[in-house]
Amino acid sequence: MMIKQIRTSRGKITVRIPTDLHEITFGQLLDLQQLKNPDDLDVISIFSGIPKPLLQNTIDMGDIDQFGEAVMALAGQIKILNSYYTIPAKITFMLSGEKVIVDVIHNLAMEPAGAFMAARDIIADEIEKHIAVFGESNWQEHFQPSLNACCKVLAQYFYCCVTRQPYDEFEAEAFTEEIKKLKAMEALPLSRHFFTCYPNLSKRKQNYYQRLLQRLKRMQASVISKNSAISTPSMPWQAAI
Repeated sequence: MMIKQIRTSRGKITVRIPTDLHEITFGQLLDLQQLKNPDDLDVISIFSGIPKPLLQNTIDMGDIDQFGEAVMALAGQIKILNSYYTIPAKITFMLSGEKVIVDVIHNLAMEPAGAFMAARDIIADEIEKHIAVFGESNWQEHFQPSLNACCKVLAQYFYCCVTRQPYDEFEAEAFTEEIKKLKAMEALPLSRHFFTCYPNLSKRKQNYYQRLLQRLKRMQASVISKNSAISTPSMPWQAAI
């Protein structure tokens, strides 16, 4: 961790910038991915957690430049994440100041049914988007799920086992804020594991309600067809047969 004091028009502030890949959070990666035309202050703000407007009040630009080398080094290390597949055995959360350590189970289906169905839909949507752009042939060789989708899947996966609460769709979605606090090198390999190990989810399963509606429609069409045949008057030549 690189720690420096810089002078601003509002006084001195302490800026902490990670210098190692293990110090980067999943949320920082997500924020970086969502930046459009970022400048140096945007990047420093994300890595330090200091609001950009405060950094803009820095008196000496040299104070900002001193973080350039550290940021460039991190940029090179982040590329390693694309080929990092080590899944941790345990992951630690901090909830209201309390440390919660959970075992990592590689089987997504171990979660409550609601969580599994939500995660399944997230994975299916992401894979379908990729196939729509690049085609279905060998899609897994080039597939990289978005960090946003990875975050959502992990929120569904971890919510119940971390909070010890019954599954709630909206609370599970909100749990993404806790996922963002995890170390990127822990969260990213696990989330990608679910996307690449469940290829059968590339096509969304039809739920029971949809199947029931289709069956009712077929029955309705069959009844209409029969009624139409009965009500149609016979021609003279048909009666003679």
